[in-house]
Amino acid sequence: MRKAAVLLLGLCLLGTASPASAAERAPVGWASTGSGTTGGAGGTTWTVDTRAELEQALANDGAPTAPKVIRVVGDINGHESDDGSLLGEQDYAPGYDLGKYMSCFGEDGAVWSDTRFDHCRQQRQLRQTGSNKEKAQIQLTVPSNTTLVGVGRDARLLGVFLTVNTGSNIIVRNLHLEAPVDHFTSWSPGDGTRGSWNARFDALTVITGKNIWIDHCTFTDGRFPDREAPLGFHGERVQRHDGLLDIEDGSDFVTVSDSRFEDHDKAILIGSGDGRGDRDRGHLKVTFVRNLFSGIVQRAPRVRFGQVHVVNNVHRGQPPLYALGVGVESAIFSERNVFRYPGGGPSLAVADYGGERFRDTGSWFNGRHARLDAVASGLGLGNDVGWDPADVYDYRALTSPSAVERYVLRHAGTGRSYGHP
Repeated sequence: MRKAAVLLLGLCLLGTASPASAAERAPVGWASTGSGTTGGAGGTTWTVDTRAELEQALANDGAPTAPKVIRVVGDINGHESDDGSLLGEQDYAPGYDLGKYMSCFGEDGAVWSDTRFDHCRQQRQLRQTGSNKEKAQIQLTVPSNTTLVGVGRDARLLGVFLTVNTGSNIIVRNLHLEAPVDHFTSWSPGDGTRGSWNARFDALTVITGKNIWIDHCTFTDGRFPDREAPLGFHGERVQRHDGLLDIEDGSDFVTVSDSRFEDHDKAILIGSGDGRGDRDRGHLKVTFVRNLFSGIVQRAPRVRFGQVHVVNNVHRGQPPLYALGVGVESAIFSERNVFRYPGGGPSLAVADYGGERFRDTGSWFNGRHARLDAVASGLGLGNDVGWDPADVYDYRALTSPSAVERYVLRHAGTGRSYGHP
């Protein structure tokens, strides 16, 4: 690990000259408001290429909230132990077996019983302890006043459960984040009509974070797609991934820009729960600008409570369950987004999950005007969301579907049109 004394402001925040150069210097959207978001500019610089080095850099010699820039080189694996070996399921819980765990629910997965088989009590305990040990290993928390940035085009966090917990003024940039596989995902028979798997770990979770900028990142299941997971109940695959990005518990002033979200089921959730208005009401101000959602099944994003601006994003691939989820007390302002779902209709773009209002202006579906306000009206949603992004921050939206697609496909994601630090 190499550590430098001081970083000049422009080193990691300035990109090469490009159509995005203004956005490269500072965030657009909610992360630009209030005190703004500068990350660790002006602080100590760390260069890391192992999990242990990354953990040490986040601690920053005992001053974790002092300004710092952490440059990630190559691959860092969340399961990497201090001696460099990679830990697996049996290292966390020797003797755990998914098949044995499932057998304790019966063939239809309806009811757990500790006494169904002799191994059931043991498997229940192993799943719990294994899950806690895996979490302790793969979770890395980003403190305040930090820039975490990938070097070049191939910086990856593999199976890292990256979290922000009450941190503020944080930039996560130019990183490929491969969502963790939960080796100890749990089956909940009463979740939904036939039960559901509930994995524990996201690629990135923001809890009570303020002024966060996520930029030029790629989020994906990577080497472990759901289609290759073991078979579970009812002939369906075991769900070993949770979300790609969750923003919750009163987080505020977040911008997600020029990033890719690829090949995942439940991508982005904003809000802690329908009953958590005490934490989230009046918060969860988030901007999604110029991102690509490709092969996402749902939650791109799903929003509760927040004032969320989604502008100039591209959604494409096989028809999803839905793209934008309108949840309890949410106020989504959708603007000039492109939806390309062959064989589908505009109703795929919006779904009602307990919300009351949604506004869209100028979006396109398969090359035509989407008229999403009419779709939302058919769901019983009004179009007065109570706010307008133009009243809050300065931005300039691209105004044609070809311009949006051309820009996003060229610039979104890790290593694209980005000045390497």
